[in-house]
Formats: sequence, C-alpha cells, structure tokens
Amino acid sequence: MELKELGATGVMVPEIGLGTWRYRGGTRPLRAGIDLGASLIDTAEGYGTEEIVGKAVSGRRDRVFIATKVSGRDLGHDRVLRAAEDSLERLGTDFIDLYQVHWPNSRYPMKETMRAMETLIDRGLIRYIGVSNFNVDEMEEAISALRNNPLVSNQVIYNLNARGIEEDVIPYCVRHNITVMAYTPLDDGSLADGFRTSSGKMAALEEIAEETGKTTAQVALNWCTSGENVIAIPKSNTLERTVENCGASGWRLAPEQKERLDGAFERDW
Repeated sequence: MELKELGATGVMVPEIGLGTWRYRGGTRPLRAGIDLGASLIDTAEGYGTEEIVGKAVSGRRDRVFIATKVSGRDLGHDRVLRAAEDSLERLGTDFIDLYQVHWPNSRYPMKETMRAMETLIDRGLIRYIGVSNFNVDEMEEAISALRNNPLVSNQVIYNLNARGIEEDVIPYCVRHNITVMAYTPLDDGSLADGFRTSSGKMAALEEIAEETGKTTAQVALNWCTSGENVIAIPKSNTLERTVENCGASGWRLAPEQKERLDGAFERDW
C-alpha cells in the first residue's frame, strides 16, 4: 500500500482507505482492509457506523487511523464538544485521529466551530482538523478561523464521472498542503460494474484494465489517487471487493493511460 502525507503533518496515511457510508458488511471486510494496509477508516456520527468501526479496530487501534465527522447540525461550540465525546464512546477509543466538519452550515459562526475543534486538540481528544464538502471560500474561512492548528484535509466527491474539484478545490489544496479525501471514488460502483456509465467511457476503462492486468475498479481508483495530494476512501460491504480495492495501490497508470482516461471522461464543468 502506497502512503501519502496527511497535509503537512508528517503523518503518513494509505492512499486507499475504507469508507463506511451506507456500510453493512460487518467487521470482517474492515479488518481485512486493515491487514492489507488500508488502515485509514472514515466514518461519521451521521452514518450510524461508528460502533462497527470501533469493533473492527478493537485490539488493533494502534494500527488504524480513524477519521470521523461532526454533523453540520452540531457546529455550535458546546455541541461540537459533546458530539466528539459521543463519537469517542461509540468508537471505543480515547482519541480521534482526524475530526472533520461534515458539511458547512452558515447558521454557525466558523470561528465558534473551529474554536471547539482546537479545544478538542488541546484536550487530547482529537489529533487533526479536517472538513468535508467545503468549497474554496469555505476552506479559506475555516483556515482563517484556526489559531494554532492547520486544516489538514477536505473530503469531497471525486471520481472519473465527477471531476469538478479539479477546477479550483484541488489546486487550492495543493497550494495549502491540504489532503483531498475522495469519497464515492467508484461513483457508487458504476465505475466497477458499468452501471450508469456510458458504454464509450467504460470501453476506455476496460481497455486500460486489460492493458494493466487490473480490474476496472482498480484502474478507476488508481486514476483517482494519481493526484499528488489525493487519497480515496471506497466503501465495500464484501471481503472480495475490499481486497480488490486495496489492489488499486502499489502500482501506477502510465501517463499516456491517464491521459486517455482524462479524454474519455470529460470534466463536468
């Protein structure tokens, strides 16, 4: 498993992690992923999966980087603190590696939210601060609200069929040492099985899969993580697909192959 630095923290995380939105696979796929090097597990208070993640990492917490999120409905100062404590209890751990604001909510002042996040760091309950679904203006506001800690990540949708963040979010994150965590990197599975993806696009994906000796899912994930600051967190409910997803790392598409995919899957802006 290839590793990438989280922001500018010096902490290395796997370029393929494990997502748990709509997850119902139990502990076995998650534990298999950890054993294969996909040691970053992403969850959220709103997913209802923190407890299963806690069970999956039991006995191997020191090998796992846990990322979870506070709901956009809980961004008041005291509510952030309570939400973090509740997540810690469900996860069965003493600290959260990466605590993320799940989505922006203008009803709550950003300074208030980030003050609470930094309080959690000061108390040793979280290690790093991230956001999710933030555009450039929202990231700038978050950064300006932080006094003593950097913003290290932004979790956003990114896959061959959804490339809008290439216009401004990815360049901004590169400039500011912010890791992009790509969720739904297989477009809800359509890039693995062809569902809802046009035959022409899938033909290009299948051709490169044949050339590389990989599956279409592995090619699509490898394309996604080809960006210098991009990691992906695919979700799988099965052991077999989890193993397959982990096989998207440890090799790299040739530049010409990436260019062909870029051409076949036109940008969506």
